[in-house]
Amino acid sequence: MKKTRSLGRTLAMAAGAVATAGLGVALASNREIRQFQLEEVEVPILAPGTLPTHWTSLKILHLSDLHMLESQSLKQTWVPFLGLLNPDLVVNTGDNLGEAKAVPGVLRALEPLLDRPGVFVFGSNDYWGPRPVNPFNYLLGKKRKPSSEKLPWEGMRAAFIERGWRDATHQRVEFSVDTNSPAGRGEPSRINLAIAGVDDPHHDLDDYSTIEGHPNPGADLSIGLTHSPEPRVVDRFAADGYQLVLAGHTHGGQICLPGRTTIVTNCGVDRSRAWGLSRWSERTWLHVTNGLGNSKFVPFRTFCRPSATLIHVTEKASN
Repeated sequence: MKKTRSLGRTLAMAAGAVATAGLGVALASNREIRQFQLEEVEVPILAPGTLPTHWTSLKILHLSDLHMLESQSLKQTWVPFLGLLNPDLVVNTGDNLGEAKAVPGVLRALEPLLDRPGVFVFGSNDYWGPRPVNPFNYLLGKKRKPSSEKLPWEGMRAAFIERGWRDATHQRVEFSVDTNSPAGRGEPSRINLAIAGVDDPHHDLDDYSTIEGHPNPGADLSIGLTHSPEPRVVDRFAADGYQLVLAGHTHGGQICLPGRTTIVTNCGVDRSRAWGLSRWSERTWLHVTNGLGNSKFVPFRTFCRPSATLIHVTEKASN
């Protein structure tokens, strides 16, 4: 009888230790969703002589997957500080909303960035609200259907456009960004951009035929935008000759192993491209940001802190 009681106590203590450890992991993972950070990468794709000598790079701030909730005051306070980076271009690749009442929070967060040249495409969580998910289905990579909750994306889109950002959804947009300081005699003073985007291909909202074809050859830099980095879409951008494709959606894996090792990407792209910069083809680079948010029904991140990325676009080495 004494041995049975001792075994029972041992099992109870082991169960308690496992529960305590599980609670500790859960608390740490929940805390990580508020540990925002800035990533920086360099991509050498501009032709030599494109940048004036006083300019070291074209700075693109890539944002995605805010999944904003009205109550997320820390995120609404942190994101505006990105304006101090003085980006030459802001790119937003969608999933801004986490609930219907979050539009004011998104606009507060993006306020100083809306004064910069900007371009955007949306993701499914701009159009429809999130829904509860089975975490095991997520880890198995099973695709989830959107909910039936319609989000007020039209008002948010109107606010973006009113402030000067361009909607690249199934459109080609071309404009120039100034170097913000005087160039020397004979030097370029602006960078000409050719940008095109598609609607969220993860839920088959894309129609590449609306933008197909080579970008304007007179552009200094060509950029393709998509919320989800589905290979069939990135392949089309690459075949048309776009130099840089920007995407979000993956959350970098969100629930990762130590060393930011992605378990699932939640889309067709392979795990090695779930976040960061990678070469897609001889001409085309892909950048996937792991995003600044998460579904309100999955308030966890492990080994994958939320982030924005400052992309330094530089010149290729002279031959």
